[in-house]
Formats: sequence, C-alpha cells, structure tokens
Amino acid sequence: MTSAASAPSPGSAWTDFDSGTCSVARTAALIGDAWTVLVLRDMFNGVRRFDDLAAHLGIARNVLTRRLAGLVDAGLVEKVPYREPGRRERHEYRLTPAGKDLRVVMTALRDWGDRHLAGEAGQPMVIRHADCGAEVHAELRCEAGHLIEPRTKLTSDPGPGARLRSV
Repeated sequence: MTSAASAPSPGSAWTDFDSGTCSVARTAALIGDAWTVLVLRDMFNGVRRFDDLAAHLGIARNVLTRRLAGLVDAGLVEKVPYREPGRRERHEYRLTPAGKDLRVVMTALRDWGDRHLAGEAGQPMVIRHADCGAEVHAELRCEAGHLIEPRTKLTSDPGPGARLRSV
C-alpha cells in the first residue's frame, strides 16, 4: 500500500518516479538484447527447434541456451518434448500466450525497420494476413478507437503501480 507521502500525483515530474517499476523497463529486461529479439522473431516465423534456431541465427549454442532459458523462466516460451523415430527425446520451444502477445511489438519493430533501415531493394519480409492476403502492420489506437499517428499529442499520467523514487 502506498502511503500518502509517496502517493504519485499527476503533477509530479517523471524524474520523480522509480524507473524500475516502468513496464517498458521490465519488458526491456526480459527481451531487450538483440539475440533474444531475434530468437523471438524466428519463433514467430515457425523456427522451434534448438539446432534450427542455432543454425539460422548463427548464434553460439551457449548463448542460445541462456536466451531460451530466460524466455522459459519468464513464461514467454515453453519447452515441449518431441522424439524423431530412432532418436532420443529432444525439446522444441513454443511461444506461450504471453509470448504470442509480443506479436504487436515484433510487428512494430519490423515496421520501423522497414521504414527507416531497409535497403534500396525494400523490405526484406512481408507479413500477410492468411485469410485475405493483405499486409499486416502495427497500429496504435486509443481505447475510443482513434488512430494515433506519430505526430498525435499524447499525455502520460502515473498509474496505480507508479512509485516515487526514494531519495
């Protein structure tokens, strides 16, 4: 329970708040390194087996092991056993519902990269809606349904989980 002396108020400056409670900071701590983002990208594209991930990404096996363990520990990925005929049991990795919720984040990263970093040939991958074939892009809307464009003015207020920094 927050005491009256440390209760956040809408007039407080953002620098008055503990940045460790920020949802962006917490998410970045889970998926903020490049290898983890690339592992997630490959998983969204259907690459699930350790050897396939290692080969496609060109990642060291020990680094991949740590990244997958972190994703499993965070509840974003689950290990599922499989066995090919005549072989020992192995595991593949599948996104959990929490991991699948990162689809919009991954799509937004891809969209930004396509707009600002794609080479002269254009975007390297096109994601399409399987039912109609149209390209898929991330879109930001407020709860009332208004489209939020890059120039749309937004405001930020402390939420119930905000905590003032201790001095």
